[in-house]
Amino acid sequence: MMKRLLRRYRKKNQLDKEIRHTPLEDVGGTTKAQKKKDAKHFHLSAREAAKRFSAHALVEEKGHHDVVRVGLKDSVWTDLYHHALTASWPAFTAVAVFSYLLINFIFALLYMVAPEQITSDSQHTLLSLFFFSVQTLSTVGYGGMTPVGIYANAIVSLEVFIGMMLTAVATGLLFARFARPRARIMFSNTAVVSNESGIPALCIRIANLRVSVILSVDVEVALSRLVMGENGHLVRKFDQLLLVQSHVPVLRFAFVMAHVIGPDSPLHGKTMAELEAEEAEIIVTVTGTDEALGQTVFARTAYRFDRVRNNHRFVDIVVSRPDGRIAVDYTRFHDVEQH
Repeated sequence: MMKRLLRRYRKKNQLDKEIRHTPLEDVGGTTKAQKKKDAKHFHLSAREAAKRFSAHALVEEKGHHDVVRVGLKDSVWTDLYHHALTASWPAFTAVAVFSYLLINFIFALLYMVAPEQITSDSQHTLLSLFFFSVQTLSTVGYGGMTPVGIYANAIVSLEVFIGMMLTAVATGLLFARFARPRARIMFSNTAVVSNESGIPALCIRIANLRVSVILSVDVEVALSRLVMGENGHLVRKFDQLLLVQSHVPVLRFAFVMAHVIGPDSPLHGKTMAELEAEEAEIIVTVTGTDEALGQTVFARTAYRFDRVRNNHRFVDIVVSRPDGRIAVDYTRFHDVEQH
């Protein structure tokens, strides 16, 4: 029993090794007859190849925090608006609350300089003056405490002015954060190299998660690699991967982007091992117009080649129900099957 399992394990490892060192366009065609048949398909015109592949497939990251920037100053004060928009909600809320408390505490200390100029029924404390500052900053003015001296009225005037300015800025930031257009586009966890009908193609699936459709969708896919330049230094090279269909008039449910790995493809003749050695990535950008918002939305992602499945295809997720309606099973969106 153990010997049989060991033989099966070695056979699987040998097969995986062969696949990793096999050109992407040859995966799935192991026999000479199949390779000869596949070679004939490359004599098809680009339009014929796109038409045949569409009939079968088209049903409808390093991050910023992973990069250390040396010699570049990123001051919050010189680009405050951008930082306020791009900060996470917990960070934005924490800074807003801390700033609010700090401003009121500073004005409470200023009122403590001349507490006799603030009328009240009780003795002034730092806490009571803090709450007086809160009322003044928000222009509530309950009337329990009133400034009577020149100094106190000057501080109150300054605080009211600052309060109006901060209210306007905070309102604008909150509106900008909520109103910022974003595309709720889901990308498949993996990319696949399909070889249906003898046409090898790199495929990536996207889906629109909103009820409203996305109009005039443009998709761009590029291959990013680290290659040795003429001067002997490593450089990052970007090669565009032409798609069978790079423009989609309407994205309602799901769509499969396909790049045919033909003789003119940057992936032609490449093996998985070679691409991984070059730290290659597939970069995908999607732009379109949200029908409900009327604004341009965008999304992006990247795939390293350890997330690319050879000789696989995406399972169907769009089916017709008996009542005539269309059902989209997003639970199977990331599922692939071998063919």
